[in-house]
Amino acid sequence: MSSSAIHFRFLFVLAILVALANSQTDKPNRRVQSNKNVAMFVFGDSLFDPGNNNYVPSTNARSNFPPYGETFFRYPTGRDCDGRILPDFAAAYAGLPYWRAYLDPDDDNFTVGANFASAGAGALIETDPNAIPLEVQVDYFKEVANLLKDQLGEADAKELLQGAIYYSSIGGVDYASFIFTATNVTESLVEDYVNIVIGNITNQVKELYKAGGRKFAFQNVSPLGCSPESKETFNATGCVKSLQKIVTMHNNALNIVAEELASELPGFKYLIFDYFNALMDRIENPTKYGFKVGDVACCGSGLYRGITTCGSLTSTYELCSDPSEYVFFDAGHPTEACNIQLIELLWNGSTHVVWPVNLKELLELEIETESFFGNNVDLLSQLS
Repeated sequence: MSSSAIHFRFLFVLAILVALANSQTDKPNRRVQSNKNVAMFVFGDSLFDPGNNNYVPSTNARSNFPPYGETFFRYPTGRDCDGRILPDFAAAYAGLPYWRAYLDPDDDNFTVGANFASAGAGALIETDPNAIPLEVQVDYFKEVANLLKDQLGEADAKELLQGAIYYSSIGGVDYASFIFTATNVTESLVEDYVNIVIGNITNQVKELYKAGGRKFAFQNVSPLGCSPESKETFNATGCVKSLQKIVTMHNNALNIVAEELASELPGFKYLIFDYFNALMDRIENPTKYGFKVGDVACCGSGLYRGITTCGSLTSTYELCSDPSEYVFFDAGHPTEACNIQLIELLWNGSTHVVWPVNLKELLELEIETESFFGNNVDLLSQLS
């Protein structure tokens, strides 16, 4: 073969490679490019649990049986979903792997973060002592932080912890439990309860800050009163007003607390994802978003399939043929198809749904290392 022919072939192959590279860069920029210190730590309840409750003998709040997991993983992982949950997508967009449970004995790589969420967990320990409440999840994180300092050294561990995202969804179980079981509920009792829940969340956020956390992604509480489970429980034709009211009070208080923490704690950055209204819009207007059904679950029993029998071996239940047509997979948890839409709002949404920044922007924010322990000894002692 002549040298000119070889040269032509080389140029031809090079042109193909350049074209392929350009085709990749033309795609939506959903991921943060590899960053040696990208990590995420996840806290929450059943919306975020990747299977931790599989390893908690004291709880029955598990979804480690079919048809859970059927859409993506093809087996039940313990997620309350037919496929991936929001933290899975958040991790993937940040260039991280899908979550394994923190309690999984085979998962010991915490340089990418960890997911501590537990189905049934509340901001209050007494909400469900058989689950892993927020305070215990934060204690688990502190153990991981100390382990990272041993593995990476103090300086690299500080850098990783400060650059990490602390993503949480908590409070829904507290309010559902309160409204489902309380009697003689007064306005002042509701206000007091919200203050207690918000106070506990605030205390745990400060604990995370003391341990090195700086970037917090708060997902507000969902429209619980409009879930199939709530409507089934209260035999309601519309949303349960008492649940909607208490959740709205919580979400308003969360906005205020986040602003106060940002002004009080040096280097504290945050976002609030308006999960309440994002999900509410899909419940009320399913066809607008490509769904056929917004108020009835894909899996369960009862009028709204809001009785939590999905996958039961002892009770009959109905299962839809195509979960992607539904907003809800079971009595209280969205389908993977719904989560795919919601993550786009969290990751790259405008300030009408996620504020003051979105998740992509929060991840890219630079945190000055001097705002860590060294220059804030007095402040940290006040937080103790």
